[in-house]
Amino acid sequence: MTAPTVEAATNDLMDRAWNVVYDLLAERGLFRDGLDVEEYTGIHSWVDGLIRYTVVHSRSVAVLFQDTCPVDAVVFHHDLLGADDPKSYFSFP
Repeated sequence: MTAPTVEAATNDLMDRAWNVVYDLLAERGLFRDGLDVEEYTGIHSWVDGLIRYTVVHSRSVAVLFQDTCPVDAVVFHHDLLGADDPKSYFSFP
């Protein structure tokens, strides 16, 4: 078995929670020209305790997933990817 590609992992996360991602982006006014999953080309993932956090991002938007559930979306900042605590860029319900 081979490891999934970045594209496959991104599509899997976004497809599983399409409605929630859509709602997060709409609530935060982050739609530009609609939502095109193919624009989300970056992924950054880490484990903290028992939880896997994943940031899926385009050039303008980042979506934070907690395990496979999207929890927040923000304007993408390049500093987010090198941050000691990337979660600090996001809000949690």
